[in-house]
Amino acid sequence: MDAFGGGLGSQGEVCGAIVGALAVIGLAFGRSAPDGEKDRRMRTCSDLLMQRFKEEAAGGKILCRDITQTDWRDPEQVKRFLESGKRRECQLLTGRTAKIVGELLEQELATK
Repeated sequence: MDAFGGGLGSQGEVCGAIVGALAVIGLAFGRSAPDGEKDRRMRTCSDLLMQRFKEEAAGGKILCRDITQTDWRDPEQVKRFLESGKRRECQLLTGRTAKIVGELLEQELATK
């Protein structure tokens, strides 16, 4: 999962925690065949995940570079980030995101 770090391959894009959480939702509720019907729960969970991530986990942000205030392509900024101990904040953010996706999956699976 290191490729998710630093905003997808260290590009500062969407936070890897949210990408991983969306992948889990896709595995749970995605199509079982290319021509299969979409499960409404995938859209519902994805929408709720994005909303809750912004509100509860990341202060309204979804881009890694905005959350961490780091340009991951700049070695000096990466060094400062790692030396500052802010990596722990990313670990906590990942944990909060996992908790959110777990709660959403439990809710949706209980309604079926």
